[in-house]
Amino acid sequence: MKKIVGIVDTMFASVDMYSIVVKSIKDFGASVNIERYTVPGVKDLPVAAKKLIEEYNCNIVLALGMPGPEPIDKQCAHQASQGIIIAQLLTNTHIIEVFVYLDEGKDDKQLYQIAKNRICEHTINALQLLEGKDTLSVNAGKGIRQGSPNVGSLK
Repeated sequence: MKKIVGIVDTMFASVDMYSIVVKSIKDFGASVNIERYTVPGVKDLPVAAKKLIEEYNCNIVLALGMPGPEPIDKQCAHQASQGIIIAQLLTNTHIIEVFVYLDEGKDDKQLYQIAKNRICEHTINALQLLEGKDTLSVNAGKGIRQGSPNVGSLK
């Protein structure tokens, strides 16, 4: 039976994050089913992710959001992160938070590249987590970042 990847995206995002996930899944060659749930903003992500797990039998969920640059936006993103953590604990299922802040890039082109890279890399992480708890172990301690240059290992 195929695994099910849940994808929660938001109307607030200024990038079609969902399409990047779908392309990443296809490029990776994964054979999975996809369930999509779109919500208004980041604070709506936790309940949607929980519903995807409990009502749509998703094996893992990617929670996609693009919080704004203002302090209130960052506060809302922090609250959403806390909700996502709680939803993971309540469902015993990974929910991979993929947030790209609107002030991360110096311009729209750089911001889009950061978003694309982070989404692709987290999608691959999610697909590998579906294979088992040890699949990411080869990358442990290597200072790997999603969407930004890796910082590398300390020796």
